[in-house]
Amino acid sequence: MPNTRRHDIDALRAIAFGLLMLYHCGMYYVSWGWHVKSQHPAEWLEPLMLLVNQWRMPLIFVISGLAVHFLLGELKPGAFAKARIKRLLLPLVFGMAVIIPPQAYVEARFKDAFSGSYWAFLQAYFGGAAWPDDAFAGSENGMTWNHLWYLPYLLFYTLAVLPLALWLRGRGAGIRQRLLGVSGLWLVLLPLAPLMLVGHFVFPHFPYINHDLLTDWYAHGMYGWFFVLGVLIGRDAGLWAHLARIRWPLLALGLASFAANFASRELLHGELSTAESLGYAFVLYLNRWTWILLILAWGHYALNRPMAWLRWANDAVYPWYILHQTLTVIAGYWLLQVSVGPVLDPVLLLLATFGGCWVLHRYVIAPSAWLRPLFGMKPRPKLPNALTAAA
Repeated sequence: MPNTRRHDIDALRAIAFGLLMLYHCGMYYVSWGWHVKSQHPAEWLEPLMLLVNQWRMPLIFVISGLAVHFLLGELKPGAFAKARIKRLLLPLVFGMAVIIPPQAYVEARFKDAFSGSYWAFLQAYFGGAAWPDDAFAGSENGMTWNHLWYLPYLLFYTLAVLPLALWLRGRGAGIRQRLLGVSGLWLVLLPLAPLMLVGHFVFPHFPYINHDLLTDWYAHGMYGWFFVLGVLIGRDAGLWAHLARIRWPLLALGLASFAANFASRELLHGELSTAESLGYAFVLYLNRWTWILLILAWGHYALNRPMAWLRWANDAVYPWYILHQTLTVIAGYWLLQVSVGPVLDPVLLLLATFGGCWVLHRYVIAPSAWLRPLFGMKPRPKLPNALTAAA
């Protein structure tokens, strides 16, 4: 059977999560609120982060939808649902119990909301203590899943969309093919319609993405639709070839839409009229979707080939995602105590984040048969008996 693995999707998944890690490191330095803040602000980062912020999580959900499409071609529905629950729920529970509490503790110390030891914090944290307002992100719930919110959202979308995904592979295949036949400007504009509806009817009532699975309806409308788009696109050869052909026009449109979106943020203030609100929403979602299309297009053009680093990246991306923000927050809090200056400060933060992930993944998690599933990793492949004995 020929190898049909999509190397470009694997590569884009690793790159997207790498950008997420860099973005969280940047949050330590910009003026926007975050868990801990540097004493060396760098507001020059904000335009770059605004560019990435528009599409970083939507892209991840599109790629997650693509993964669902690919996996459904390999597993029966029951086995697929069981595998996804195991791979998403187990790391979430472990992460909330072990990985997240240190960054909640550090944030509470940074905000002067807690002054005791880490052991005392854990006793209060798991004992259902009532925290001061905004003691740490999610403190109003007593506990938090913090940056791991992506895992329950992805599990929810996966199980909710499973019947639709199966229908599109069966009786709905004809409808899916007609949708995939859309090209050119319509490929850019038609997917915006659901986003415009969500922005107009849902956003006014749920204007904040709060990472609360039960009340985060604007996020569900947006991220859920991007997830569905990934499931819909799948591995349709005609669509991907078309995307590669229009990669240059998409790049031009992406730059123009970002400029328009940035300008609208600067020019529109206060209470907007209906026309202004709709215009702003259109520019926002156009920029978001165009950048996703151009990233997919350029990725398919340049990255759909075997690369030596991909196998390692596929193995590392999940544990790195789980670990990274806790390492960033702890390193940021430590840097506040030692005050090393504005040049060495970000160097040490990046080294602690990326170097810490590499060391823990390479020497602690990957070799351990019982830690691997707790970080979403597949079991290590079993060697033939003769090779095992030789090893």
